[in-house]
Amino acid sequence: MVLAASFLVLLIYLTAIPKETSEGKFPLRIFSRDVEIILTGDVMLGRTVMTKSLDSGEPTYPFEKVAGQLAEADFVFVNLENPIIENCPRTSTGLKFCADPKLTSGLKFAGVDVVTLANNHALDYGKGGIEKTVEFLKEEGIEAVGLGNLVIKEKKGIRFGFLGFNFVSSGPKDEDFKLVSDSDEKVEVLIVGIHWGEEYQDKANKFQREWAKKLVEVGADVIVGHHPHWVQDVEYIKKPVYAEGASSPSVSEDTKYDEYAVAYYSLGNFIFDQMWSKKTREGLIIKLTFRDGRLISEEKLPIYMSSWAQPEFVEK
Repeated sequence: MVLAASFLVLLIYLTAIPKETSEGKFPLRIFSRDVEIILTGDVMLGRTVMTKSLDSGEPTYPFEKVAGQLAEADFVFVNLENPIIENCPRTSTGLKFCADPKLTSGLKFAGVDVVTLANNHALDYGKGGIEKTVEFLKEEGIEAVGLGNLVIKEKKGIRFGFLGFNFVSSGPKDEDFKLVSDSDEKVEVLIVGIHWGEEYQDKANKFQREWAKKLVEVGADVIVGHHPHWVQDVEYIKKPVYAEGASSPSVSEDTKYDEYAVAYYSLGNFIFDQMWSKKTREGLIIKLTFRDGRLISEEKLPIYMSSWAQPEFVEK
């Protein structure tokens, strides 16, 4: 009996010790009950991104310099800015996006688990294009939100919910807030992707801020924004259970993640062929660590596309 108990204690101890990586360094996550989620900016695999990938013979080309770190996370959530269809035409111009089904292997290679299709390019090839996109993603084990649906991913006994909305052409509707509220009751952590804001601006506008506060009021824990193509500011918004006060730009590190939801108004571009300016080449990847369903830390990881539509991590 004593021997069995001793073995159990040893087993628990060993599972809490981080394993050494191939580079000889220990990963940041050292508690076995931690869950890591990665959020990224806009992913557009069409136009010259598709051409470069197919011509190189490597459909995973756009992700090659970042996939290793992304794939280590438990869940990766991105905004997919293009339908995936057969016979996608090659082009270097235009605003009607699509990508060849072969490029979905790049998403899988990078460990992507959930994509939001709620954006202004989702219908570039009609409803049939969306249906095909969902079908090709499913073949790679990737789920899609932004279609009026909640995706739930469970890890270590905690349910993480993912939603997606497009507020670019029109603002949120009552049913959008109701979906957030209903979803909040089904999960411990709710992450909401929003397509919104003004392109090529580094600050969120008043509508983004108002909508973010309303989303937090009805249950959003994390808001991740897309569409501006530039990195925008981050705001911590007081959860209604603690107070009705306004958001605060500087909050106590001891209570921030319990009392505040976080809104990343735009993470900029992740993979895109907008290589014509520094700001459209820049992006931000967010790594969130949850323990027992509580957000305990966030890392802001800058990226830059120095090679064509191929991001890499840069020094902070």
